[in-house]
Amino acid sequence: MAYRDLRGFLARLEKNGQLKRVTAPVNQDLEIAEIADRVMKGAPNQNVALLFENVRGHASRMPVVIGMFGTEQRMAWALGVERLNDLNEKLAEVISLDMPRGLVAKAQRGLGMLNALKHTEPRYVTHGACQEIVQDKPTLSALPILQCWPHDAGRYITLPAVFSRDPKTGKRNVGMYRLQVLDDQTLGMHWQRHKGGAEHQRVAQDLGAEKIPVAVSLGGDPAIIWAGSAPLPPDVDEIMLAGWLRGRSVDLVQCVSQPLEVPADAEIVIEGYVDPREQKLEGPFGDHTGYYSNADYYPVMHVTALTHRRDAIYPTTIVGKPPMEDVWMGKATERLFLPLIKLFQSEVVDINMPAEGAFHNLVIVSIKKRFPGQPRKVMYGIWGMGLLMLTKTIIVVDADVNVHDLAQVAFETLANFDPLRDVQIVSGPSDDLDHASLEKNFGGKMGIDATRKTERDPAPHQKWPPEIEMSAEIKALVEARWKEYGF
Repeated sequence: MAYRDLRGFLARLEKNGQLKRVTAPVNQDLEIAEIADRVMKGAPNQNVALLFENVRGHASRMPVVIGMFGTEQRMAWALGVERLNDLNEKLAEVISLDMPRGLVAKAQRGLGMLNALKHTEPRYVTHGACQEIVQDKPTLSALPILQCWPHDAGRYITLPAVFSRDPKTGKRNVGMYRLQVLDDQTLGMHWQRHKGGAEHQRVAQDLGAEKIPVAVSLGGDPAIIWAGSAPLPPDVDEIMLAGWLRGRSVDLVQCVSQPLEVPADAEIVIEGYVDPREQKLEGPFGDHTGYYSNADYYPVMHVTALTHRRDAIYPTTIVGKPPMEDVWMGKATERLFLPLIKLFQSEVVDINMPAEGAFHNLVIVSIKKRFPGQPRKVMYGIWGMGLLMLTKTIIVVDADVNVHDLAQVAFETLANFDPLRDVQIVSGPSDDLDHASLEKNFGGKMGIDATRKTERDPAPHQKWPPEIEMSAEIKALVEARWKEYGF
């Protein structure tokens, strides 16, 4: 299901009792964040998206929406499916290498692939709702940008789609990078060194370019918002991914002050440029790790234009100790990219990147084990796949272990591993937000082989014992007589 814009998605949430309008006056600094955090961590029936209609502290009186992706169901609806697991089934069908037998089946398969792909290319339009209002003198104080946590360095844009182009190839990149308000015309651009925007900065420096055009899109179809957070390979266009997810091409319109195109149906667009050699101190910021990320030097975005709808809604999110909204954004990524992992590592059954691991700290993977050393092969394979290189810990379990049941994973791991034999310690790149790493962006990694060992593995001192399980006959007997026992 494609939503034309953000309000189409909000209408669906409201219709299904998943959106609460808050009319009481609230402040953009800390108060909204505390309300949203309580709602997110409250009872399941209280966890709804929040639309604050009376926000104090900014010039335009725009309403603020937060928590749109705060449950598995809402995240699934945002991407046009009923369950997040539908995403991996949807992609698996497209990339399957198995060609069906028979001319009719092959033709149907071909038509299905063409139908999926024809919606990926964006459509360029001359007018967009995002440009109904063009500010003569752009000022960031017109927007209800939040301060989320007490020790944050200031107010932050937290749910953007940041558009830029490779200065050499012209290829588009869309990333989700937080932006700190430095003053009314400048933003701290937190694009980490492993991300596409930072690569554009390096290329610009090599070419001697003076400016990198950038545009910050806020709102639009939720598939576009989420796509900016997806860890895609450098040459895969996030707008094409959004088009495939929504089953309809994304409409793009030319910016008013920069040589870039942005979603025509966005709520707000901030246009500007980054000087690839200019840096200012950005942070600290209360991050999804549950800790404040330390202040460091990052590029600066200079605002050249601010456009928006006449009745614009400002979309935002907060991150912090899980569970938070970003848990489900990450879970959508995990489900969608599982078929790609299986494509390169066919023994993989399932993966889980639990919220407790803050995404990059822990990956649990189940495999169909066939030969000695296979769990280590899988570990190194995962560390070699794009941004999964930042994974701090990988646990490999057998195919019958439910990787989403953390109690079962803990039991199997602690029962089946020997620290001398089954723990692999390596070093490599680490996440910008990993405050525990030995150096910035470099530290240790650990892989744990928690699979059951066979006679083909480096042998334990005794034969590997069978698991405890009652016989089928006794299970059937007790099942049949259960009521007789008085239960």
